[in-house]
Amino acid sequence: MTTEVGIDTFTLHRGHSPLLISIPHVGTAIPADQRYRYTERAQDVEDTDWFLDRLYAFAADLGATFIVPRFSRYLIDLNRSSDNAPMYPGRNNTELCPTRHFSGDVLYRDGLAPDAVEVERRVAEYWQPYHDALHDELARLRQAHGHAVLFDAHSIKSELPWLFDGQLPHMSVGTANGASCAPSLSDAVMRVFAAQSDFSHVLDGRFKGGHITRHFGNPGEGIHAMQLEMCWRAYMEETPPYEWHDTQAAGVTPLLRTVVESLLRWAP
Repeated sequence: MTTEVGIDTFTLHRGHSPLLISIPHVGTAIPADQRYRYTERAQDVEDTDWFLDRLYAFAADLGATFIVPRFSRYLIDLNRSSDNAPMYPGRNNTELCPTRHFSGDVLYRDGLAPDAVEVERRVAEYWQPYHDALHDELARLRQAHGHAVLFDAHSIKSELPWLFDGQLPHMSVGTANGASCAPSLSDAVMRVFAAQSDFSHVLDGRFKGGHITRHFGNPGEGIHAMQLEMCWRAYMEETPPYEWHDTQAAGVTPLLRTVVESLLRWAP
């Protein structure tokens, strides 16, 4: 039995398994009263984790809980700490309320970037409700099953020199260097990737899991979290207008399904 909950800022689909899938960067909306702040280019929200709700739709039939935001990461990044601490100190980072594209170019028109008061408003209106829902759903799943698994799904362009050198593997699994989940869970997922040769993969490489993975992952308390950062080239076109690619998506979906099934089968 499932329940669909519509909130102004996100949609929550409650499933019956221990698995919660968060897709924090799939939203594309920018509120009408904020659009004047952004450059014309920024209003195309090019750094979206495109189509991931469509790509992972099969998981609802397997009993997973989903939480999917409505608004773009350009408004506020749900995978950053509310205190705006950098995810990767010493490297280029985008902020809680990003001011740059992944290319390093500016998002806002001159003088219109959000000030501290506006950032605080966005935290209260958009960031906090999403994180409250994550907290409540993980508590519900842990109570029902004895444990909960949080899978934070992301995607990104394969090459972004402002953020990282070279080309990313197709699949980057992040577990905060093993702190966010039991080793047997990450082992189960990495065995799935190791059993195939079409998609390159790495564990705790350039992306080790963002704030959601690091904050909510608490194996000692029965909550196990991991992030999967998948390159766009696995399922879509990497150049504008960033279109879904039927053949590529059909090729990667069986692998993602096997990953999700491994998360569902796993128990501590």
